Amino acid sequence: MDSSFQRDDLDNQILTALMEDARTPFAELAKRFSVSAGTIHVRVEKMKQAGIITGAQITVNPKALGYDVCCFIGINLKSAGDYPAAIAKLNALEEVVEAYYTTGNYSVFVKVMCQSIDGLQHVLINRIQSIDEIQSTETLISLQNPIIRAVKP
Repeated sequence: MDSSFQRDDLDNQILTALMEDARTPFAELAKRFSVSAGTIHVRVEKMKQAGIITGAQITVNPKALGYDVCCFIGINLKSAGDYPAAIAKLNALEEVVEAYYTTGNYSVFVKVMCQSIDGLQHVLINRIQSIDEIQSTETLISLQNPIIRAVKP
């Protein structure tokens, strides 16, 4: 990873365009930004090497896949030393889609996606709360996700 890389306006424009549609051909970006396709390729490669671009992904609608319940669970660990083991066990649960090591009221904050409230109850009681390193949890069910966006370059 190249930490000395300095982005300029063209890099930011390329990032913005690829964040909107990662499948945009370099030739199309080249026309849009009045540069050569080779320039786009070189810029993208440099941003990959700098760790700015880490991959491309397809975004799916969880509800269309049957995941109707989204919740956030604040987790208190029994001790700070329990963090690595707890994270490893949480990572093994496919319903846990994000995890954050945090300050404040919780040691760990996770996002969980389930197909139903019954499914959430099963995951919470039988899978998360049964992890030895976890002392307690607090669950917040999401009613909506009105803002979804990536950071701007």
